[in-house]
Amino acid sequence: MNRLDRYIARRYLANCIALFVVLFAFVVGIDVFLNLRRFIQAARDLDPDGSSLKIVAATGLAVIDLWGPRLLQLFSYLSGLVIVMAAGFTAASMVRKRELVAALASGVSLHRLSAPMAMAAVLVLAAQAANQEFFLPRVAHLLPRDAKDIGKRKLETFRVTLLRDGAGRLWNATTFEPSEQRLTNVAIWERDSSGYITRRIAADEAIWEGTAWRLIGGIAERPGASNQREVVERIETDLEPTVILVRQVAGFGQSLSWRQINAALSQRDFPIDKTTRDRLNRIRFGRVAIMLSNLCVLLIAIPFFFSRTPVNMASRSFRVAPLIAIAMIGSVIGVMSPLPGLPVWLAVFFPPLVLAPIAIAALSSMKT
Repeated sequence: MNRLDRYIARRYLANCIALFVVLFAFVVGIDVFLNLRRFIQAARDLDPDGSSLKIVAATGLAVIDLWGPRLLQLFSYLSGLVIVMAAGFTAASMVRKRELVAALASGVSLHRLSAPMAMAAVLVLAAQAANQEFFLPRVAHLLPRDAKDIGKRKLETFRVTLLRDGAGRLWNATTFEPSEQRLTNVAIWERDSSGYITRRIAADEAIWEGTAWRLIGGIAERPGASNQREVVERIETDLEPTVILVRQVAGFGQSLSWRQINAALSQRDFPIDKTTRDRLNRIRFGRVAIMLSNLCVLLIAIPFFFSRTPVNMASRSFRVAPLIAIAMIGSVIGVMSPLPGLPVWLAVFFPPLVLAPIAIAALSSMKT
């Protein structure tokens, strides 16, 4: 890599960092503006007797505590957009300062000048992959927090929403406490083979006892027979606390690492239904596919930004913006949509396979 390559790559990475900072500040600023009262109240709850200065400082710390983990997630979401925008800003600066013309006059082709950008973009995508594998999974449990949860390092309880057990029952609970293996405000719907509800069970609490849930205040009633109630004290099911935890982990699928998803899929204590298995496989293989698609979108956009002569970059940007938006949105939809007849690990790579020939054609058509 010569001096010109290092110069272009350094300018490109500087623009990437600047764009991340601007976008992060924009998103966090809007949220703080809309929910400032909630942040102030959370700061007062942490220090009720604090002075005004302490409340201001605590409010700032509350924003950092809530949005710190979220920025890691936002980094993964914005990486594809940033690498394309940074290419546009870098090329515009080089065109405006006539640096591109000088490089062409020295015999360097546009294809050669675009190589440092592509390599720097690969570094940004590698940082995204590292963030997804090593940093984001460590804070995944903090992402669902709200202003009322500021200061908590972990969520000790969570809601159980319509989980199905092996007998076809649907379980719902206001809270689940993993440490105590207890459900509160439990509702259970028993169904027949056609899916119709045959009995509804409500209980104040349910405590796991090895093979069954012991219900406290459990009452069952059948549809159309509200006056005929029966007491239910125990329900045997395969929906044990470990199963509930793993299914909750599956709900954090977008924030889990490849290793964690593999661990969830390799559980032998209970079978994971095909829908959940396909979704987790689509998430882990889809990450690679989306990064490849973003790189292809960058290569498609570069010919619009690089020109042998000074051009109006604003008009070029307006021309390429719809194409970039369609390609990126289409990539996400294509990765998350199943293709009949193809295994999940192969179907997710359909968008980059479509974009790769377009990228090659775009680079080949660049006049240099």
